[in-house]
This record gives sequence, structure tokens and C-alpha cells, in this order.
Amino acid sequence: MAAVWEGLGGDPALLPRVSTVPREGALESRLPVRDMARACVGGCALAAAELGALRAGRTDVPEVRVDDGAVATAFVSERHLLIDGRAPVTFAPVSRFWRTADGWVRTHANYPHHRTRLLGALGLPGDASVDTVAAHLSERSAVAVEDTVYAAGGLAVALRTAKEWRAHEQGAAVAHRPLLSRERLDDAPVRGLPALHGDPLLPAAGLRVLDLTRVIAGPVATRTLALLGADVLRVDSPRLPELADAHADTGFGKRSAVLDLATDRRAFEELLAAADVVVTGYRPGALDRFGLSPEALAERRPGLVVAQLSAWGDRGPWAGRRGFDSLVQVATGIAAVEGSSERPGALPAQALDHGTGYLLAAGVLRALTEQAGDGGSRSLRLALARTAAWLLDGVDDVDGTTGGAGQADDAGRYDTPDPWLAVTDSPLGRLRYARSPVSFAGGPADWARPPGTWGADAARWS
Repeated sequence: MAAVWEGLGGDPALLPRVSTVPREGALESRLPVRDMARACVGGCALAAAELGALRAGRTDVPEVRVDDGAVATAFVSERHLLIDGRAPVTFAPVSRFWRTADGWVRTHANYPHHRTRLLGALGLPGDASVDTVAAHLSERSAVAVEDTVYAAGGLAVALRTAKEWRAHEQGAAVAHRPLLSRERLDDAPVRGLPALHGDPLLPAAGLRVLDLTRVIAGPVATRTLALLGADVLRVDSPRLPELADAHADTGFGKRSAVLDLATDRRAFEELLAAADVVVTGYRPGALDRFGLSPEALAERRPGLVVAQLSAWGDRGPWAGRRGFDSLVQVATGIAAVEGSSERPGALPAQALDHGTGYLLAAGVLRALTEQAGDGGSRSLRLALARTAAWLLDGVDDVDGTTGGAGQADDAGRYDTPDPWLAVTDSPLGRLRYARSPVSFAGGPADWARPPGTWGADAARWS
């Protein structure tokens, strides 16, 4: 927690405002996932409480409470979601581990275009069965599959140990970056935030967040900002529809619109002209051709906070590659640590996605607090691979074991997620969902609105 707060540029004197409710059985793993998750959520909640106190004119920052039960439930929110009683399908049949001639490889093909590219790169038909893919990969080298599939625009990553990843050029490039990169871009004047009144305390009330993210990590961040009162508008390309279940899980509190940046530039510029925050979740440089680099955005909208999220970081040979939590776990050595001699393993949650999402939201909130004092447009950069390096910091280079998770004494077992689940009606149907774990005294207990249909809203501010 101290490391997260320091990385956010927070005042260490505020750390005693955070208390923890530890629960045995929450996010159990060989790596210290529970500690990492607590720190990310706690840092986010403290940043929210700090900004809320500032805007409410309070000298005391509200107390923050981090409950392992709430954190563990939220970190697998996509698994707890029910839509009219139906559980979502989180991974497609060909998104999985495969044994190769010399090891293991993991593929990701949840989106139809990724499945097409994967099977095409392997020289297999579009309707190839799991058994057919398995037989084909069993005769090939894991790294050769990785290179071939990525060259075709698909997603596949060879299993590596933590030691092998550190020796890899991309692993070295990521390890030398801070957990959260923070930069002041200019000397834009202070943009005053209106005072907050009433209950609950909503630190982000009145702020407009332009959400250009997909899948889990970025949407978790913007879902959190929406919880805290921000007007969040998610904007997607009409050519890249989001998976309906993923959108249902992370769409709480937001509106959703489609906009083609290649043809609808005027509409986007109108949105940007009134935005306070822009969050992007595409590969580094992928949006630059649309004038969406942090510097270009800040030039057109001085005082903006721009938060960028990527899988592999913005430097190194893999900076331009696509990636997902499951693939980053495999490349960085997490799957090797969590597995056995017979098969690779995985974390108990897509913790890189969720943890980085809360870090991103925390970074935005702290940037807004800093801006209130000395202005300036702000840029934030985070990467799933950097979060993975932080989680793996205690892994022994020789045998891949850890020194233990360092858990606190527990206040009771985490036997069921039920206390942290809720039910609501929505345009999508009756939803069971995980509540947010971000909690502070006087703060919001739930989102003001359920998710709606993907792309159903107008591309304008409410």
C-alpha cells in the first residue's frame, strides 16, 4: 500500500486513514495477489477520499476501509455476473493453454477477428476443432508459434519462467519503468472544480471522462470513476463491437456510444472540447494517427488528464503488440509459478487487469487533486506487464518460488461472495453483479445506473 501511494505521489501522512478487513481464503495463490489487490483498491479509495475532501472544503480526509471480501469478489466480477440467470462465457474454446513440442503456449481468441487470425496463421480452417488445433501445435515450437501468430495479427504467447522473462528484452524494458508513469505536459492554468455538497460524497461529480478502452482493465478504471460521480461516456469503433457480456460487467454507471474516428472527427472534437479526462486502452501509438497522443490532446484541450493503458508497455520490442491479462501471466512467469510440473497455472483472478484498472483510476484522481493546486495537463501510463513485474518482485530467480504472501491476521474466512453481490434491473435484463470494493466514509455504496446496451447512446455529453 505504501509503495502504491508513493507511486501515486500521495502524502504518506494520509496512509493511516486506510484500514483493512483481512479474510482468509480470499484470492489464495502462491503469489501475493491478496496484498496486491488490497493495495490497488486501497490506493484508489484513498485517492478518492482525498479529492472528495478537497472539493468539499474539509480538512480531514474520510477514512478508507478495504475489505478482502469485497476486493476478492470484485476482482472476479465477470464470473459473478448473471444476466437473467445466465452466466457469461468468459473464454472461447480456443483461448487456452496448448502443449507444444517443447513446452506450452497460450492463445487468446475470444473476439472473432482474433480467432480468424490465429487459425489462419496456423494454416487451419476457420471451423477447426480444439482437437485439430491441439494436434497441430503439439508438433511445433512454442516460440515459433508465438512469432507466427503475432506476425499475422493474432495472439499467442509462449510460457516463460520469471527468470526467462527478466532476461527477455521486453521484460527488461518493462522492469525499468515505474509502476505508474506520471508526467506534467504543460503549464495549463488551474481549472477550478465546483464545491461538493450533499450525501453521498462524490469526488468525481461534474467531471467528464471520455472512455476509449476495451475488455477489462480500462473499463474497470472508468467504471470506478463512474461510481465516484463522473459522467463517463464510452466510445467504441462501430467496426470493433465489444463482447456483450464483457460490456455488461464493466458498463455500470456509464453510457456507451459508437464513433468512427476516421470519419466522425467533428463529433469527437466536440466531445474532447468539454472533456476533463481521456482514458485509452489501445496499443501505444495506435491512436496517434487520429491526433490522440497525450501531447496532441492536451494542446487542443489544455488541463486535460490523459491516462493510457497497454499490455506490454510503451517501450521495447513488444510495445506495439496486442495483449491480454491471461497472455501477460504466461509471458512474465506468473503461469509457471502458479502451475505445476505437469501444467501451467493461473492467478485466482485476472488480477493484472483488475489491479491495473484500480491503479489507473487512482492515478486519474490524484492527477485531478494535483491539478487543483498547480494546474497543468497530466499524462499517466500503466501496463499490465509492469503490474506483473511488481507482483513477481519477490520471486526467486532459481526455482520460481515465493517467500509467501505476507497475509495479515484474518477477521473471518471468505467462504461466499454473497455479502458483496447485488441485483438490479437493467435494459439488458435482471443482473446479479459484484459491488465496487472502493469504499470510504460517506462515499457511494453503488452505481447510480446499470449498464445499457453497447453503442445505444448518443455520442454527446449528458
